[in-house]
Amino acid sequence: MNTSWDYLKILSDPTRLRLLALLLKEELSVAELQEILGMAQSRISSQLALLRQAGFVHDRREGKKAFYSLRTTLAPKQLALLRAACDSVAELPESAEDRDNLDRTLQKRRRVSEQYFNLIAGRLGKGYCPGRTWEAIGHLALRLVPAITVADLGAGEGLVSQLIAHRAERVWCIDNSPRMVEVGSELAKKNGLANLTYKLGDIESVPLPDKSVDLAILSQALHHASHPQTAVNEAFRILKPGGQLLVLDLKEHDFEKAPELYGDLWLGFKESALHGFLKKAGFQKVEVTAVSREENEPYFETLLASGVKGGK
Repeated sequence: MNTSWDYLKILSDPTRLRLLALLLKEELSVAELQEILGMAQSRISSQLALLRQAGFVHDRREGKKAFYSLRTTLAPKQLALLRAACDSVAELPESAEDRDNLDRTLQKRRRVSEQYFNLIAGRLGKGYCPGRTWEAIGHLALRLVPAITVADLGAGEGLVSQLIAHRAERVWCIDNSPRMVEVGSELAKKNGLANLTYKLGDIESVPLPDKSVDLAILSQALHHASHPQTAVNEAFRILKPGGQLLVLDLKEHDFEKAPELYGDLWLGFKESALHGFLKKAGFQKVEVTAVSREENEPYFETLLASGVKGGK
């Protein structure tokens, strides 16, 4: 299917057009699309299959969940046609209702993540957490440089930052869980770390100025991001020229209970995917290395990725 007539035929169906209008805004699971549209799974799945066959969308699996998003390789004319079709029905009541339901679904996503981290605040370092091994953290710590400004993005309680702050000039811990920020701030005060500051914020919209830090860290945080590329882009934005990004995260795995047990949104990442995130953001000297493998099932492996922001 590669002609405008074929594309128009695909876009002529109201259900398919509503699906595409939603996927223009956000990657969504089949279950989330069901909730937004109030339709049966069979109906949605059959329409998504047609859209995938036509080249409008692609899917990925995270455990038992299937997520759909708009193809990033859509031809400009195909994308323009799609946007025009969506714009033409944007004022209809159904479209307005879909947008409201989408907002509620995304808020629900954020609440689920926040509730998980609020629940474990104060005991994150005491219980098991996949990929959070001292071996892996040690690899990251060895690369630290004293007297610099550091941003720990998705810091949690800031276990890494508590160590860094003893040598760094200034450390910012960013986390979207109010309880994590509260617990981390109490720890910083208890340990007399006046240069360690916690701020409530999202790693996809970091509350720090452009070109304000020397080192950005994403330690076991990227697999909790709805849009990992956006999080890496934000790290690039806040880094000074010559600054470095370090990413510790799980290698792609098939432990399907991770979302339920640990609030994960992604089942880790391939080395090539992490490399691609950093390169697309603009980082130079990008390296990705496997640094640890756990001895017990499901044998989580941890990757360390690094990149340097060029310029002066």
